[in-house]
Amino acid sequence: MPYTTIRLKPAEQDEPAAGLAPGFARVRRDFDLPDGFPAAVAEEAERVAAAPALPSEDRTDVPLLTIDPPGSMDLDQAMCIERRERGYRVWYAIADVAAFVQPGGAIDAEARVRGETVYLPDVRVPLHPPVLSEGAASLLPGQTRPAALWRLDLDAEGRVTGVDLRRALVRSRERLDYDTVQAAVDGGTAEGTVALLAEVGPLRLALERARGGVSLPTPEQQVVPSGDGYALEFRTSLPSEGWNAQISLMTGMAAATMMLEAGIGVLRVLPPAGPADMAKVRRAAAGLGVPWPDGASFGDVVHDLDPTLPGTAAFLHEATILLRGAAYAAFDGAPPAQPDHAAVAAPYAHVTAPLRRLVDRYATEVCLALAAGAEVPGPVRAALGALPEQMASAGRRTAGVERACVDLVEAAVLRPRVGEVFDAVVIDVDEVKPGGHVQLADPAVIARCDGDGLPLGGRVPVRLVRADPATREVRFAVAT
Repeated sequence: MPYTTIRLKPAEQDEPAAGLAPGFARVRRDFDLPDGFPAAVAEEAERVAAAPALPSEDRTDVPLLTIDPPGSMDLDQAMCIERRERGYRVWYAIADVAAFVQPGGAIDAEARVRGETVYLPDVRVPLHPPVLSEGAASLLPGQTRPAALWRLDLDAEGRVTGVDLRRALVRSRERLDYDTVQAAVDGGTAEGTVALLAEVGPLRLALERARGGVSLPTPEQQVVPSGDGYALEFRTSLPSEGWNAQISLMTGMAAATMMLEAGIGVLRVLPPAGPADMAKVRRAAAGLGVPWPDGASFGDVVHDLDPTLPGTAAFLHEATILLRGAAYAAFDGAPPAQPDHAAVAAPYAHVTAPLRRLVDRYATEVCLALAAGAEVPGPVRAALGALPEQMASAGRRTAGVERACVDLVEAAVLRPRVGEVFDAVVIDVDEVKPGGHVQLADPAVIARCDGDGLPLGGRVPVRLVRADPATREVRFAVAT
């Protein structure tokens, strides 16, 4: 079952809120998430925050801005897009975590244990101490910061024609969120980088589609205040989020190309789906009435789907089997036998979120050295081999935490409604035993359902038979 991170919005202190807080604390204990940082790490962070290694080049003249969810403080990326005579120039500044964190130090050692920031609905368990991740290293507006500054030149169709990378001082001018960006574009008031993002983003999406890449348009769950408690809703991503993601993907592809050409680095890889999985998804499309024209790629099929339709929701759920199995592949010499990421349809590397993901710092250090024509630093080179398993372990932990939090909130919201009948869509059917998974529209829940003959993609009445926050279990049965 795929899960998405629940977004928990602030509400008054009510019974459901009070009931959720201990549950989230229990999740943190169950997954052995750290509470705070060891003294040596905190002390080193305070010291380096006051005296980072600053680059000599000053590019604070570039009018960068950040686009993140509201309230975000760990700002990894800032961008500026300029129009050129025959295309565009994208400046993409990435927080230079290595200006603060040295391999072998206390912060580095702790980060290698954590692997990545874990976001829970009520708190975050950060990769780095907040004095860095939300302060001195974050690309906050109006603050001069060290960064790895990418320059990507594009032609009129959005194809990359030139890449440059160097360390530089930068200063973000403005912190925006996706709703603000989308409203400006839709309202015709977008200017500068925001207006050009609405041009470059669709161009990059078209190129992704042409090479066979895909981003599933699956909605995410969020928890919102409702009366005296909380409600669950599905939220569909805005176009601005997809445009923003394309800038990050483009940068990661440029980084992967750089590392493959040099024979050293670490990639994010995903093997192509096997024939059996592809056949299953094609059968699901046929059974659910999702058009799949002859010669169309999977990306072509999902590109314009409406995830709110019952049959489409079931198809997208079934289609996730094509995007499972992503991993990291480190190399120093011969490249990986399979270097591509199937969803990107190209080689790809994680380099744009070093405040939140360990591997990005090391991959960025490799790219900075290669761009400068220098040797990859010895400590960076020595660390590459261990990164895939470190990140795999962190990813498993994060996925488990997200699943547990989703299950907890669903159980808490549904607990007073045990015995009620809901309208649901069958989005998955077990192949070896009766039952499957159903999706409710109101509240926005995906959970196990018992019963024979569940019709994939069909609507069925289901009765809530269990909702237990203590065990984080929600279970339905076909209503009779």
